[in-house]
Amino acid sequence: MNVQERDLRILEHILTYCEQIDMAVERFGRSFELFDNDPVYRNSVSLCIVQIGELVGHLSDDFKAANGQIPWRQIKLMRNIVAHRYGTVDNTITWEVVEKDIPDLKRFCLSLLEPRNN
Repeated sequence: MNVQERDLRILEHILTYCEQIDMAVERFGRSFELFDNDPVYRNSVSLCIVQIGELVGHLSDDFKAANGQIPWRQIKLMRNIVAHRYGTVDNTITWEVVEKDIPDLKRFCLSLLEPRNN
């Protein structure tokens, strides 16, 4: 498998976790108050954020450089915060990731994967 194919497979996995975050929001509700007060909701989303950050670390440097519109470094940093300092994660920041960053990342993945699947 060449590097480009490997990167696309990683994007497929990232997309899966973005979709799982969407499912969590659908199941629990699109409300910061619900998110802030429900540890199961937060844990569900946080696990997906950790997995996305882990997968980003496996993308090739060339791919990340060619797609600099995505904040790859910040995604990895968010993973590290959630994974290693979970008790101190700011729920407001995590919710902003859910509301803005995950949809942007999902659109990006789809834009590269949909032409491949057609």
